Amino acid sequence: MLVWRSCVLRWLGVRIFRKTTFLFVLFWFAFWIFVNGLVFMHRTIFSDFCTDEKSKRILERVCDQYKEGILTGDLCEDLCVSQKVEYRRCLYYENGKKVIEADWRGLPIILKSKLENFSAYETFGLLDYQEMHEISTMDIVFYTAMEIKSSLGLELKNTTVPKLWTKHLEERVEPYSKAELASMWSLLQQEEYTLFKILQDLSKHVVKVLGSCGHFYAVEHLIAGHTWNQNLFCLEELLDPSRVTQKRRALREAIHKIALSFLDMVSHFENDFSYKLHLCDVKPENFAIRKDLTVVAIDVDMAFFEPKMQDILEQNCTNDEDCNFFDCFSKCDMKKNKCGSKRTNSNLQVICDKIFRHWFSPSLVSPKANQPLQVQLQQAVQRCAEPAVEDPAERKALQQHLLSQLYQLLQDSKEQLNE
Repeated sequence: MLVWRSCVLRWLGVRIFRKTTFLFVLFWFAFWIFVNGLVFMHRTIFSDFCTDEKSKRILERVCDQYKEGILTGDLCEDLCVSQKVEYRRCLYYENGKKVIEADWRGLPIILKSKLENFSAYETFGLLDYQEMHEISTMDIVFYTAMEIKSSLGLELKNTTVPKLWTKHLEERVEPYSKAELASMWSLLQQEEYTLFKILQDLSKHVVKVLGSCGHFYAVEHLIAGHTWNQNLFCLEELLDPSRVTQKRRALREAIHKIALSFLDMVSHFENDFSYKLHLCDVKPENFAIRKDLTVVAIDVDMAFFEPKMQDILEQNCTNDEDCNFFDCFSKCDMKKNKCGSKRTNSNLQVICDKIFRHWFSPSLVSPKANQPLQVQLQQAVQRCAEPAVEDPAERKALQQHLLSQLYQLLQDSKEQLNE
């Protein structure tokens, strides 16, 4: 009897030990996953957390490299020596991109770079195996054109390429310094900078590039949009003081002017360049307005000319949803399991959906929202945002019709506000 009890107790002890060991291992494994999850979240989220302290360190590092002769630019002297560029605040970090607000000689500016560190950009290839005095302007033009072809899908003329360089390089004759070439090359690897520079003298609807230091470039500071703002843009500071007593009417008139400028921009991007310019990330934060209420694209990381757009869309697919690239849609050819290279929606459609619907709906328009003209405007915006047309030719004709109709309705509605 005692032997039997002893065996049972040993058996129970083994079972309890095994169960305790299993629970301990399970707890340890769960704890390991939890800790690694926190580390991953810290690296992916908090590493890109926008702080003044980190932004100042980034700019200090840029200045250290300028003083060491590693990088240069027409903004560097004011940023790093004379202190005429004054830091204001960090605006945001996103996927490595750094955006900082500053003042330059009393003028508010925005400093931008796709990557935090200058060393993160590829070096200019010729610097690896040629002496500086052996590199000619034509070599630089050739390599720049190749980079633009790769990043934007555009083939530029030799006479156009120097316009992409910073002002102090445009005015210089060879030979260039190693710092000048390295800095220029870091900027050309940033698609947004290149697109801004290409369109500087061609469009009033893109932000102006003011200067650069190394891989950071400065653009004009404008009134940016915000989804949380009832009017999408902070318009109060632009109102004529003499019309403060008619604030609501003044705001509605300003919104109509901004909407008309959006339509001008759509038509401009559609027709005025060698290729269409597609906007694949339409949201208020990616646009700003000048004091005259002109709409300006301030974030074009997801803007592509037609050749690049076709390369992006033409991917493998199993359904139409696989062919959606942010706000740019295509259709899936189920026989070939390939997305079509042509975009099926348009800039106008997305702006109607994500911008105009916010302004021109029965609940938001005005006390006159039920008047015939306002109803027509609401219906046109609704039809623009959701065109029930599949045929490409009919869809294009409908877009042109809606563009003209919206322009006329907005003009008429603006005049009605003044009655």
